[in-house]
Amino acid sequence: MASDHEKRKAFELIGGNVALDLVNTLDWRFREEPPPEELLNDYADLAHFTEQSGLMGDALARRLIRNVSESKAAQVVGAVRELREAAAKVLYAALEGDDPPSSPVKALDRFFRVARESQRLLWDGEKLAWELAQPPVPPELPLWMLSLSAAELMTTEQMHKLRECGNAECRWLFLDTSKNHTRRWCEMKICGNRMKARRFKAQHRG
Repeated sequence: MASDHEKRKAFELIGGNVALDLVNTLDWRFREEPPPEELLNDYADLAHFTEQSGLMGDALARRLIRNVSESKAAQVVGAVRELREAAAKVLYAALEGDDPPSSPVKALDRFFRVARESQRLLWDGEKLAWELAQPPVPPELPLWMLSLSAAELMTTEQMHKLRECGNAECRWLFLDTSKNHTRRWCEMKICGNRMKARRFKAQHRG
């Protein structure tokens, strides 16, 4: 029988970057009715998202889910959502050509500093490498991994490739790596086709 971990629905990772996929875990964030859909509902969702994003292996994700207390799980999930929303405010402001508010920048600074302070420099057999977790593995590990991923994206030239889905209710974020930098949709089969159908109905109404 498949475990609860194995049964969980796969995340749609279309952003081309873990930090953007994290922002997209609040689905339909600009929709008024029905309200946006939260995809990170508990710690197991968070561990699964981090695993599917390639930041940790299946065995480590299972160990974290198995060992975390209920109170710590809620605390870490709340912190990841705070990280996500701070990143969203900065990224959407950048897309609109605005300076981001100071509050989310300060929040990101706090998350980035804590994550960096959690790193240790170790010899991996061939070279020095930064490692985050030593036994016992802390439940904050997904938060630290996602914080470092966000810091890496938001302090590099990759920000020039930042785009959002052309569906005004969706606006999922992604890096446009297309040849002519003309990508418009998060997924053409989802939002592209839906918007085409909406325009067709409007043109032929009445």
